[in-house]
Amino acid sequence: MQKRGCFDRRRFFKSAGHFAFRLAVAGVAGRRLAAANPMRLGGPVFLKSADPLILARAHRDLGYRAAYAPNMKVTDSDLIEETAKAFSQSDVVIAEVGAWVNMLDPDPDTRAKNLSFVMEKLALADELGARCCVDIAGSFNPEKWSGPHPENLSQRFFDETVANVRAVIDGVKPKRTKFSIEMMGWAIPSSPDEYLRLIEAVDRPSFAVHIDVCNMINSPSRIYNNTALIRECFAKLGSRIVSCHAKDVAWVPGSQVHFEEVIPGRGEVDYATYLQEISRLKLDVPLMLEHLKSAEEYDEGRHYIQDVAKRIGLSFG
Repeated sequence: MQKRGCFDRRRFFKSAGHFAFRLAVAGVAGRRLAAANPMRLGGPVFLKSADPLILARAHRDLGYRAAYAPNMKVTDSDLIEETAKAFSQSDVVIAEVGAWVNMLDPDPDTRAKNLSFVMEKLALADELGARCCVDIAGSFNPEKWSGPHPENLSQRFFDETVANVRAVIDGVKPKRTKFSIEMMGWAIPSSPDEYLRLIEAVDRPSFAVHIDVCNMINSPSRIYNNTALIRECFAKLGSRIVSCHAKDVAWVPGSQVHFEEVIPGRGEVDYATYLQEISRLKLDVPLMLEHLKSAEEYDEGRHYIQDVAKRIGLSFG
């Protein structure tokens, strides 16, 4: 008969071995799943060419499988067709068509002109088969199109944004793309709940969510607790998310609260959680680097995000 102590040790090591084996199998399975379903990272390419094939290859050379829409107009039918074909053949999705104008400009004529411009961009996104056309809701600031204003968190701002989004979507009636509003720290929507309220009020299937975690970090509590903020966003908005932005936020010491955008990895954003939440969507949602100053800064940000992904068992293909 074996002594109880000896028996227990053997049983422990045997169980530990089985547990380690299960962990190893799970790790292999996770790596296989990541390899089979890689995420999509994208960003600008610093290349002076309008050739769609060359542009598509340049994205893949950088490890990108998502792209911002090249510069073109909705009337450029041949170029649109060539671009869509070239990018599709290279397995590079067009994540976004940007329509960066103020849909709430205080001047009525400028506002009308801007809304017409956004409609053209949404139509272009639909022709390209882009994931979304994105703009911010705008601002009542008469001097800076995206600047702060006391009324940017008001019911008036909300109501006029609902009207603008409906007008844009109803004017274009997109079939393949979505229209989205980027979150901002000083304008609606500045939180997941505000975005949910906006979705309900707009009441259009073609209205979707664009996530920019950094734009929501507008207070000490949010930068300290950005992991929880990220999880809240994806828990509440996940099924509606079509594209995400990648950058980082650093707290600059001073007598007042001051946050600055920085290269991913140099700030406080919990990228492990951010990437995990995107990967769980199973919607092939692209993550797009933005607002960096040079090819070298984009290289640094890209490598950081790729390294984080690798560390947690994810892949960008």
